[in-house]
Amino acid sequence: MYVRRVSVFVLISVLWLGCLVLLWGCGGSVPGTNFVAKDEPWRNAEESSCLAAGAVRRTSSIQPHSALGGPSVCGTEHPFEMSAAMGGRVVMRPPALLRCPMIPSVDRWVAEVVEPAARFHFGSSVAELRVAASYSCRPMNHVSGARLSEHGYANALDVSAFTLADGHTITVKGGWNGDRQERAFLRAVHDGTCRHFTTVLGPNYDANHRDHFHMDLARHGRDGLMNICK
Repeated sequence: MYVRRVSVFVLISVLWLGCLVLLWGCGGSVPGTNFVAKDEPWRNAEESSCLAAGAVRRTSSIQPHSALGGPSVCGTEHPFEMSAAMGGRVVMRPPALLRCPMIPSVDRWVAEVVEPAARFHFGSSVAELRVAASYSCRPMNHVSGARLSEHGYANALDVSAFTLADGHTITVKGGWNGDRQERAFLRAVHDGTCRHFTTVLGPNYDANHRDHFHMDLARHGRDGLMNICK
């Protein structure tokens, strides 16, 4: 009788683990993987156009990466690992995994927004970006049942700090309400980011973004041309 009970327990445990694995693979009810996603043909078309145009060229700091995949529609077939911007001058730590259209946008953002803001407010060049997140197959804000995050498409970048050539590091968490210089720099960067990305979220948006700037190239509105900058 004891052996039979143990056998039944083992069988139930195996079945439960099997269900857990299936749910994980399908973006099911396992915490962190339960998300809502829909077919959006513009994503593949946009990526194909970017690749065909040669918008991203292989360099020592931008390297092709093997296809990213995950539960459901996560990932992209032709991602890149970006370890630095501005021709390798501004290090991205850790390197970001991004889809083709994001690479030139990040590069222009650093060159046209972050670098001028650093020079204007601190008299120093930017040397490093602290990457808080890039590709991650998860729902928005890690909320179970929410829409798939743009991070799940490798179409988003989170940056939490900026280190200057003189060694000064400005964190979004500490500087947003920090001294006058850091506040001015971070607000200039935030506002300028809205010229290069369709979604920009910072500390004023909600508590989830109190310590970083989120930027992505999602399409918003019926015509896909609406921008969100908060």
